[in-house]
Amino acid sequence: MAANQFEDVVQRWRITEENDFRKEDHDLFLNAGLTSIAQGNSAQLLDFIKQEANQHIVRSMACRLLPALVKNHSCAHGQAILDHLILVCNVKELLDILLQQMDDIDPDATADSITILMPLIQTVLLRMESRAFGFASAMDSLQNQISKLPVPYSQKQEQEDEYGLCRCCNAALTFVQPFVQEVKNQHLNSAATNQDTNLRPTLLKFCMASLREPLLQAQLDRELNTMEKSPLWKFATEIMAILAMIQEPLPNILFGIAVKSAACHPIESRACIAYLLFVQLIAMEVFPAVFSPVFILKCNMEYINLLLSRKDESWILKGLDLKVKSLERVTDSSLPAELLELKSFHEVPQNLVKIMTDCPIHHLKGKSLVVFQLFIEKLNSEAKHKFFRRIMKTSHHAGVESIIIKNIKNQVELLRKSGNQGGWFEGTRFVSLLRDIIILPQGHETDLLHGMDRIMESLNILRYLLLLERERCTRMWTDLCDIANSYTQLLRVCLKMSKSYYRTELQNLREDKKIRAKEFKEASGNRNVQRMIVNAEMLGSMPRDTQDKVLQCALVTYDLMESLVVRIEENIKNPE
Repeated sequence: MAANQFEDVVQRWRITEENDFRKEDHDLFLNAGLTSIAQGNSAQLLDFIKQEANQHIVRSMACRLLPALVKNHSCAHGQAILDHLILVCNVKELLDILLQQMDDIDPDATADSITILMPLIQTVLLRMESRAFGFASAMDSLQNQISKLPVPYSQKQEQEDEYGLCRCCNAALTFVQPFVQEVKNQHLNSAATNQDTNLRPTLLKFCMASLREPLLQAQLDRELNTMEKSPLWKFATEIMAILAMIQEPLPNILFGIAVKSAACHPIESRACIAYLLFVQLIAMEVFPAVFSPVFILKCNMEYINLLLSRKDESWILKGLDLKVKSLERVTDSSLPAELLELKSFHEVPQNLVKIMTDCPIHHLKGKSLVVFQLFIEKLNSEAKHKFFRRIMKTSHHAGVESIIIKNIKNQVELLRKSGNQGGWFEGTRFVSLLRDIIILPQGHETDLLHGMDRIMESLNILRYLLLLERERCTRMWTDLCDIANSYTQLLRVCLKMSKSYYRTELQNLREDKKIRAKEFKEASGNRNVQRMIVNAEMLGSMPRDTQDKVLQCALVTYDLMESLVVRIEENIKNPE
């Protein structure tokens, strides 16, 4: 359209009421505005929308320019045009268009789009008298987009922020601040309206969603991160601060003290709060110091169990750290046996065992072992006794079982040093425990190499106890001799069978090796040498030298077991 023709139309629009604009008028204005933007005439468009005489035209028809202006945000005068439209156009139309832009964000430009759109949406919402519904819609759109971004795994990735998650988190904090302040002010004002209080549920939902994602996946460490260096650390501290500002007490969330307070919050979010509070000490200054360490541990076990049951490394690490910090608050050996009957106290050790035995990540296996041992040390004598018996029946792993037997030996040593008598590791109770654990689980068919750790610890504790009791002619000595005799007799049968089998295998292997060496020598210079070598390699996945070493190592292990059996038998025959 020629400039003079467009001016004629503008003159006609200026005498037209806002409600009288036709569809043709809207289309004409949109085309003219888009052409100005595309051709770089944004200065002319800015002049037009700022003229006082054109404001009713702008209010009625300029909203549809927003998508093009957002897309071409860097064009000259683009931000100025946006700022003016946001202030004068119909708020409902503006919000609908901006939220649609949020939902249609290009995945490759998520962070850039969010940092552009959120300030605009914030301005529109602040213009609205009733903004609870619009605020909730905006937060849903924002968190939907943020959830699509990968969470940085390391500090380096966090600083680089390649996918823009940290920028988006910062934009989200900036966006919610005036609404947080509004809720805080309204709480202080006894005359708060119903509309005012409707902002709080959305803010609470935002905090809970942010705790689950991205904070539960993020690497957070007080010793490595500071508010100045780590955007995600800052995000975590601000989320916890928002909870305090909107009057959502942390004990209510974590422990369900208020009616239905915890039920409405996702357990993943509550687990993250527990981690941030007790491990990273974020917001600890506002947490009441009235809860006992045992109560806190009981409540946290639900969250620890959730975190340890996942296969995500960040979740497992947080679960292990939360378990350590929760246990460290408890005084030594004070956890009663009744706690073991709680579901969470039953499941968490099982999850620890799974990590110790099945996790492919070495440092997680090592850390889980440390946590497992710390848990044992915090149990009282009765709880230890019952826990040891339970793990020995359920773990089905020789390494774990060896740890338990070693702890039983340590418990006896501590008991003897303290001079206490009649406890759970004395007398008939202790003998009953020994009869249950000093066994070969599969009888004479037990795989001695597979169960080597358990067998060696069983022999060690037997020899230790016999040496301890040999000068005391008590019923304990008689019971120990009975247990030792039953165990060593069956073990000797297994050792005889296993040594015979492995010696035969070793002999066959070495004879076969000699034959093949002879064949190779006779075939040297023959064209079929290469073919013969290939066939030899195909005979087994393990090299023959390695097979030889494995078989020899097995026989050495059996000799070591047998030597301990001999010493135990000598102690029984010659107690003096």
